[in-house]
Amino acid sequence: GCCGSDQKTYVVGGWSWAWWLISDIQRITLEIMTLQPKCEDVETAEGVAITVTGVAQVKVMTENELLGYACEQFLGKSVVEIKSVILQTLEGHLRAILGTLTVEQIYQDRDKFATLVREVAAPDVGRMGIEILSFTIKDVYDKVEYLSSLGKTQTAAVQRDADIGVAEAERDAGIREAECKKEMMDVKFLADTKMADSKRELEMQKASFNQEVNTKKAEAQLAYELQAAKEQQKIRLEEIEIEVVQRKKLITIEEKEIVRTDKELIATVKRPAEAEAYKMQQLAEGQKTKKVLTAQAEAEKIRFIGEAEAASIEAVGKAEAEKMRLKAEAYQQYGEAAKTALVLEALPKIASKVAAPLSKTNEIVILSGDGSRVTGEVNRLLAELPVSVNALTGVDVTKV
Repeated sequence: GCCGSDQKTYVVGGWSWAWWLISDIQRITLEIMTLQPKCEDVETAEGVAITVTGVAQVKVMTENELLGYACEQFLGKSVVEIKSVILQTLEGHLRAILGTLTVEQIYQDRDKFATLVREVAAPDVGRMGIEILSFTIKDVYDKVEYLSSLGKTQTAAVQRDADIGVAEAERDAGIREAECKKEMMDVKFLADTKMADSKRELEMQKASFNQEVNTKKAEAQLAYELQAAKEQQKIRLEEIEIEVVQRKKLITIEEKEIVRTDKELIATVKRPAEAEAYKMQQLAEGQKTKKVLTAQAEAEKIRFIGEAEAASIEAVGKAEAEKMRLKAEAYQQYGEAAKTALVLEALPKIASKVAAPLSKTNEIVILSGDGSRVTGEVNRLLAELPVSVNALTGVDVTKV
């Protein structure tokens, strides 16, 4: 830059700050470059002039130190110029190596030849920051038809060997064919002999087999008849067992029928009779209970009515007593005799009021098994009457 600084910064595949009019920016390609080195009419170790064409793939290395070497060598140059420098280097090494090898070595082992070129040229191009990714031999040819002669010689040798091989094969085939025919006749004779022996043995075995078969058939027939008799006996035993089971079932059915008949008689005769008797008993008890409950209900009814009437009379008596008290206060001059006269005058009215509910009753039923108890109840009621009068009027009737 204009400040005189010589510091260099390498940026691979990224970005960086640069000062306008101050920083110097240059670019170099990192793409793979394809080269086709070609050495024409180069003499080999035997003095044969050949032409070799190869294909190389190279690129700039991205390590800082090696990238620096590449920048020193190629910054400011175009891709074509870079390819030209590398191509000349590769062609020089290719030419030097061709002078140390024979045509046969180059033609027959191209991979080894290409590897040798790459190994020899790699240090030189590496010092320029360039890496050889691959190098292969594309074509090898000459103008004096040396390679064609090698091919013709090889072809003639191969053809000769092929003819010799065919003749030897035909000879061996004839010999082998004769041997095979002899072996075939021997085998056929042996096969015929063995066939006759086999046929005789077969007939003998057939006879033996037939005898054994007939024996086995007879034994099988006897065994069949014996087995049939046994099976028939088993069948008869099974039939007898079936009959026994059927009779047992019939007996069981008859027993069940007897039980069913008993149950039917119980259900149709005994149970209805018991039900009818139970019905009559329940009806009698119901009538009895009905009468008792009716009598109790009527007694309760009378008692409730009596209590209600008594309460009413009591209220009326209290009112009359209050009235009489007020009258007594007003007529104190009459004295005790007057009071007694008034009370006696009022008693018939009280008695009529108390007896009024009883006049509407047609019949009074007093439940008691003892006749003296009824008399006792009546006497009790009469004995309680003075007490009730005293409570209502304040007059002791027993002292009148």
